[in-house]
Amino acid sequence: MLSLGPIAIAPAAWAAAPASPPATQPASPPATKPASPPPPALRVTSPAFREGAAIPVKHTCDGADVSPALAWTGVPKGAKSLALVCDDPDAPGGTWVHWVLYGLATAATGLPEGVSKVARLPDGTRQGMSDFKAVGYGGPCPPPGKPHRYYFRLYALDAVPEVKGTMTRARLDETMRGHVLAEGRLMGTYRR
Repeated sequence: MLSLGPIAIAPAAWAAAPASPPATQPASPPATKPASPPPPALRVTSPAFREGAAIPVKHTCDGADVSPALAWTGVPKGAKSLALVCDDPDAPGGTWVHWVLYGLATAATGLPEGVSKVARLPDGTRQGMSDFKAVGYGGPCPPPGKPHRYYFRLYALDAVPEVKGTMTRARLDETMRGHVLAEGRLMGTYRR
């Protein structure tokens, strides 16, 4: 008898076991490696609108075009910085980027309404170029028709992105690859 901890196997059972399951019985599914758990989620909210609701005109090109206040929780230990992107996947020419921020401090729990449209904020946070070819927030401004969705995506990173020149969404995505510890999003809609 061969003992494998709590399992004992008699040598005779080895010889008696068929090499493959009989044709009348389905083969056992192959052993699979357990799936790795999804990254922890950050919770992103805004006092201006709730998940899936309309973004107020004040935060669009039809109003004052100021960024909405945002709040978040759930930044994991080990995070070195945060990054935030706002985009519209329903834009006619493909996803349109409305806002790129990076280098946010992990101690930050949100952003105030009306973040200045400058490349470097007083706290060191950097803003990149939107698809409006401008630094800072550019609010929803869809063509007339169906409502568009606007995602405010927050990422907790294990590094601080450093880029020479202007940061774009594509460059930020490349810089973040392999460094995202957690992510979260808030989606609002706007229709003209």
